[in-house]
Amino acid sequence: MQKKIKYSIKEILNEIKWTKDINKVQLWYIHRGAINDTRILSGKDIVRIERSSLDTITATIPYHRVFKIVYDGKIVFER
Repeated sequence: MQKKIKYSIKEILNEIKWTKDINKVQLWYIHRGAINDTRILSGKDIVRIERSSLDTITATIPYHRVFKIVYDGKIVFER
């Protein structure tokens, strides 16, 4: 039986940033008050990838609020 390896959101985003195109990322996260409490962030808006959060042009998003990452139309992370 093959064991599935889990990667952190930080590891996934850094891998995309350094080896692929961060602009092809869609990051889905919980945002209280938004429609369905969800917002979708484009990778081009990510300014910095930190230890427990990521910084955008306008806000800091903790990783525990991220529930899906889509890269180039494919889901690469979902919880």
